Amino acid sequence: MKDLAGKVAFVTGAASGIGLGISTALAQAGAKVVLCDIEDAARDRAVEDLKRKTNADVMGVHADVSLKTELQKAADETLAQHGKVHILVNNAGVAGGGGYGGWTDKNWRWTLDVNLMAVVWGVEIFGPLIERQSAAEGGHIVSTASMAGMLPGASAYNVSKFGVVSLMEGLRPLLAPRGIGVSVLCPGFIHTNIMNSNRNRPERFAEVDRPLPTTGVVADMIKMVQGRIETGIDPLYVGELVREGIENDWPHIFTDNEFEPNLDARFAEIKKGFDRIRGRVPRRG
Repeated sequence: MKDLAGKVAFVTGAASGIGLGISTALAQAGAKVVLCDIEDAARDRAVEDLKRKTNADVMGVHADVSLKTELQKAADETLAQHGKVHILVNNAGVAGGGGYGGWTDKNWRWTLDVNLMAVVWGVEIFGPLIERQSAAEGGHIVSTASMAGMLPGASAYNVSKFGVVSLMEGLRPLLAPRGIGVSVLCPGFIHTNIMNSNRNRPERFAEVDRPLPTTGVVADMIKMVQGRIETGIDPLYVGELVREGIENDWPHIFTDNEFEPNLDARFAEIKKGFDRIRGRVPRRG
C-alpha cells in the first residue's frame, strides 16, 4: 500500500501512546482514521487534536476490546461512516499479569483478552471487510506485540505478546494471496501510559489492590521499567515506522536495536537443542 491517502484505518488503543502515534502518522499520510478506545474523554480529545493538527478525516468510537461484541459494534460504526476499511491496527494493550508467585485468574484473563483475544477478534471481524476491496485498493493488518513477544518471560504479558507474534507471522502467508499485508510491531521502551493500565481495568476483572513491593528484585525491576518508559521513544516516531512498514509491507517492525543481542542469544540456545541430537536416528513407531 504505497499510497495511504483516502484509505480507511481503524486503530485500537488510539487515545494515547503508540496508538495515537500511529493514528497521527496515518492521518498525516492522508488516511481516514477511526480512533477506537475505551477511554472516552481521552479519545475525544485525541480526535479533536488530530483534526486540528492534520485537517484529516478523523472519528472516534468506543470499545472495550476485551469484549468481542463491542469490537463488532465499533466495526459496524466504522462501516456506517466510511463504507469500507483498508487498514486494521490491533494496538490496544495492558501491562497486567504479574510474575510467578503472583498470578491470579482475573489478571491472566484480562491480559489475554485485551492483548491477544482482541487481536484474534480484530482479524476475524475486520479481515473479511478488508478483503472486500483489497484486490483493487490494497489492505494491511498491523498488530502490536512487544519485544516481550520475542523474549521469554513467565507472565501473562509475555505469553500474550508471544501469541500475537505467532498469529501475525502465521497469517502473513495466508493473507498475502488475498492482497492483505501483515506486520507485527515489536516495540522496545516507548514513552506511554502502559504502566498505568489499571486505569482502564473493567469491573469484571477487578481485584483487591495489593501494594507493589518497595524492596527486592521485583521492586528494582519495576523501578527500572518505569524509568525506561518515562524516558522512552516518542510514540510518533513509532507511528512513522508503522506507516513505513505498511507502505513497504514489512513483516516485522522494530523500534530500536537494544534487544537484538538478547534475541541472538535466545536463538543460539535454541540452536544448541538441535545440535545435541544432530546425527541421531529417531526411533519410529
